[in-house]
Amino acid sequence: MPSAPFKWIGTVALALALPFAATACGGGSDSSKIVIGTKYDQPGLGQKKPDGTMSGFDVDVAKYVANELGYPEDKIEWKEAPSPQRETLIQNGQVEYIVGTYSISPARQEKVAFAGPYLVTGQSLLVRADENAITGPESLSDKQKVCSVSGSTPAQQIKEKYPDVQLQLYDTYTLCVDALRNRGVDAVTTDEVILAGYAAQTPGEFKIVGDPFSEERYGIGLKKDDTELRSKINDAIEKMISSGAWKDAFDKNLGPAGIQAPTPPTVDR
Repeated sequence: MPSAPFKWIGTVALALALPFAATACGGGSDSSKIVIGTKYDQPGLGQKKPDGTMSGFDVDVAKYVANELGYPEDKIEWKEAPSPQRETLIQNGQVEYIVGTYSISPARQEKVAFAGPYLVTGQSLLVRADENAITGPESLSDKQKVCSVSGSTPAQQIKEKYPDVQLQLYDTYTLCVDALRNRGVDAVTTDEVILAGYAAQTPGEFKIVGDPFSEERYGIGLKKDDTELRSKINDAIEKMISSGAWKDAFDKNLGPAGIQAPTPPTVDR
């Protein structure tokens, strides 16, 4: 009667193998999903809607890349990535990558890697639609109040280049836009595409004036030494650009603000 012991041994072997198989697929987590970081509070770029769905240009870029990596939209788990936490989220492995108005800079490249850039933009000014005195940064004077976010690069730019301007600082750009709407300030300044997202929320209420007066190269942040993933993401960005999906996403999310899609950037290899 040898079959029973052998059957029992086979069952034990199978039971022992299962936990190792689960560990190999990611410690028991659902390896069929991908966790992506983005902003939740930037209309037109990365915004979480009341129903829980995500929208914006950055979101569309993130979804396109994920699909190219083998993860359709229903396999994406979104994670909020506030600016001060982005490097930590990547380094701790809490996200696979981040698409969230993430400017490539030497200081950040010491901590994380970047694919892209997928968009080049620059700092600009948002004013009320009936504003005629402010036509660009060169028209700013000590009579105007300009709002930006505390600790931001745009705020620092105003301090350095236009020291006579009355700079008002808030914690978020949403508060700045509210102050602009209520005539508490005369302009809001940050990257043009961020301003375009706010302008697109209420067409005809605000307008962007003047040309951008800085350059910001938005990249997709990922772990510093993951060269394989970086290469795959760069391939996806280039495919999105060449297929026309990049321009379609820009026009859909930011076109209502009245800005045209810029020339797509060349990906850094």
